[in-house]
Amino acid sequence: MTQALRALIADDEALARQLIHEYLRPHPDVEVVGECENGMQTVRDIGALAPDLVFLDIRMPRLSGLEVLELTGRRSGVIFTTAYDEHALQAFDLHAVDYLLKPFSQARFDEALAKARRLLGQPSAALESLVSAPGAWLERVLIRDRDQVHVVAVAEIAYVEAQDDYIAIHAQGKTYLKTQRLADIETRLDPSCFVRVHRSYLINLAFLRALERQGKDGHAAVLADGSRVPVSRAGYERVRAAI
Repeated sequence: MTQALRALIADDEALARQLIHEYLRPHPDVEVVGECENGMQTVRDIGALAPDLVFLDIRMPRLSGLEVLELTGRRSGVIFTTAYDEHALQAFDLHAVDYLLKPFSQARFDEALAKARRLLGQPSAALESLVSAPGAWLERVLIRDRDQVHVVAVAEIAYVEAQDDYIAIHAQGKTYLKTQRLADIETRLDPSCFVRVHRSYLINLAFLRALERQGKDGHAAVLADGSRVPVSRAGYERVRAAI
């Protein structure tokens, strides 16, 4: 006997979750092992339940569907469900990622499920491209710390520091470590707000209080919380140009 596929339904609308249950009735080999109403719960349940399939709403409270995938590293067995209009879904079309546009029919649901079955367990390069695709400037940064998820508003970040394979994000008197390169997060931050002042540091100009000479040719950026960040010669010119 074929082992049942384990499915997780993530949608903040109860009626939408119920509809997926109904559309799964003709598919007795698919077992629903959990339901989630928000992105945070979805991150936890993907880790705890290890479902084969995830029916994932793109717009959910607390975290979006794409943010859920970013935090969990999930790159297979995902069927997006969404009420986005056709224009907003062009990004999904360009990356060849399957999605169900609400309201969807049983036939369209069965088609998406059949495709997911064929690709089950195969990491999707298209899904990876969609999750990592540059979009608008970041408004918040997501940090996974064991079983905790921290959501840090970009406007609260004073500076970002490179530390080996990590970046240290300094915000509101706290430091968060995230596995990411400084160059990668730099491309996602608004350059009118964040300036690379040193090969290992980005600062938020909103927190800059002074530029002080340090040594013969060096400078340091003094930030609102009293932190002092080294500024290279090139970084000094960038800051001067930005302010």
